[in-house]
Amino acid sequence: MSTVTLSVHVSDIEKLFREHNRALIAFLQCRLNSLSDAQEVAQEAYLRMLTMDNREEVDSLRGYLFKIAGNLAIDRLRKRKVRSDFAVVQSHDEPVDEQSPDHHAVAVEQVAGLRQALRELPAKASQAFVMHVIEGRDFNSVAQTMKLSERMVRYHVAHALAHCRAYVDEK
Repeated sequence: MSTVTLSVHVSDIEKLFREHNRALIAFLQCRLNSLSDAQEVAQEAYLRMLTMDNREEVDSLRGYLFKIAGNLAIDRLRKRKVRSDFAVVQSHDEPVDEQSPDHHAVAVEQVAGLRQALRELPAKASQAFVMHVIEGRDFNSVAQTMKLSERMVRYHVAHALAHCRAYVDEK
């Protein structure tokens, strides 16, 4: 991308921010039920817009921005659910008097299912998933630890999420 093209692209994104940021934050806040999450997701969406390669192939920058943000919000909600489910399941590894034996058995089965699904994955996909989704580390941190690009970490995590979802849906 030439310097002139890059500066035009940056100014397009700045204009997009000035004109639509409030609407984008409101859109995301409705989906995520959190202002801070909405702001983080919006920031990541703008960053992706700034680093996209094929700008000229996009008809509507605003539409593309909201599409990226919507997809990122879905990812955030999925991660939130996985973390929540995992925390609930982990808390059931130790018997609690208030829980019924049936509830405990289901929780133990769910943990075993998740572990089995992760064992079926290639090592890098499983490791990236655990580091990002379970431990809550950001993509950059995982990439540095695994000596991979962020893009590859995102790929591995997406692959693992899809595999775990399919595994759960089969059961």
